Amino acid sequence: KTVFPDYFYPPAKEWWKNQVLNYYNKLKFDGLWIDMNEPANFDTNKLQPWNWPHSTPWNLHCPLDDPLESPRYKTAIYGEYLSDKTLCMIGEQSDGRGKIYKQYDVHNLYGWSETVATLPAARATENKRSLVISRSTFPTSGSYAGHWLGDNTAAWSHLKYNIIGMLEFNLFGIPYVGADICGFEGNTTEEMCQRWMQLGAFNPFFRNHNGLRYAHQDPGNFPPAIVQSNRRVVETRYTLIPYLYTLFHRAHISGGTIVRSMAHEFSTDPSCWSLDEQFLWGSYLLIAPVIYQGHTTKDVYLPINERWFNYYTGIEIKTLGTITDQAPRDYLPLYLRGGSIIPHQQSAMNTVLSRRKPFYLYIALDKNQRAQGDLFWDDGESINTYETSHYNYFIFNYDAQRLTIEPWTFKYPDMDNKLEEISIFGMTQQPTRIILNGQDLSRDKWTFDTNTNVLKMLTLAINLSKTHKFIFV
Repeated sequence: KTVFPDYFYPPAKEWWKNQVLNYYNKLKFDGLWIDMNEPANFDTNKLQPWNWPHSTPWNLHCPLDDPLESPRYKTAIYGEYLSDKTLCMIGEQSDGRGKIYKQYDVHNLYGWSETVATLPAARATENKRSLVISRSTFPTSGSYAGHWLGDNTAAWSHLKYNIIGMLEFNLFGIPYVGADICGFEGNTTEEMCQRWMQLGAFNPFFRNHNGLRYAHQDPGNFPPAIVQSNRRVVETRYTLIPYLYTLFHRAHISGGTIVRSMAHEFSTDPSCWSLDEQFLWGSYLLIAPVIYQGHTTKDVYLPINERWFNYYTGIEIKTLGTITDQAPRDYLPLYLRGGSIIPHQQSAMNTVLSRRKPFYLYIALDKNQRAQGDLFWDDGESINTYETSHYNYFIFNYDAQRLTIEPWTFKYPDMDNKLEEISIFGMTQQPTRIILNGQDLSRDKWTFDTNTNVLKMLTLAINLSKTHKFIFV
């Protein structure tokens, strides 16, 4: 028989913590995926379970004549009764202090209460951060868990649902969210999975996942050209982890979104209000995935009062408004907004290894030849590093042909990564000299492309624990 823990009840939370620790002692894990926690219970009120061949009726049966099971005004529920596919509405939960709640009153809090109990239990295994992914959520769940968007389908329409779901859950305060890449139900196609991997690489929670009955769809299970395409987009995500990590830091300390709609960022531009096929990471990186079968171009709206650059080449997009960009099967359109300084890091096989790599910056100048950005960095695994001031925070600022890199806070001394390269997009003229900390930067350490107006500084090996100032003469 099956029981459902009452996570409101303090002794139940302690019992759950012990269950998690006992499991960890047998099988080490880094995070927990808690599923079916609406709570779901198949075939409540039916004569026989759908997956139980025994003739004895094992189902949960609720008093269907109770007004809590069939209230006068129904919501858009799964079946005829509120308890269908879940628990009886007359079921009771306790907070351990004498307060009793009917399931009717607290049903939507069940998944939330499990996340509240699960995160500290998972952290107790190693006294480090852990990861919890929950199917059922409620406001404030984002403080305890991420979310995946449920059992979707390998259908082109679900790529668009993926974008909309990400945008919605960021507004709900649950920024660590993503879909089952390439679809959970049904067999995907090569083209669909290739395009979904491109979109999925910019889901905060990036997971390719499908059901047991369907064709394999892992990124390496395709012809070589698609495997290479999948690899490139995953590497692009890895290089952007410093930027993504900093966005998560901001969401942690002050709320806000990581994935955001064009309408959110450009609220006074009517052309942005109905856009749901492109989105932003933070304020500066625009992602425009192809989500329709057979398409090799992408219509993208670039707000006309801004300056925009091709992310890969640094070339300024001169025609703004709605543009049609080329998007062959192995290409994901990405754009940098002028005024941004985006930290990057060289990619590796996993984040443990990539964290050790040097940093580099993309600087996209706005119409006034200015840009700004930041970077938050800590050890990546300790709990409450911001609250205990065990972190580094860097400010980047470009103005009046001067670039300043400043460690605003440097309280994580174990960070020894160097800043290796800087690329500046949209300079109005080629500098004749670059002065770094009062000394001329050797001419063999920088290049300027007069066709693209992109300046690149290479092999800098800058120690980020100190302030550095560049002057472009």
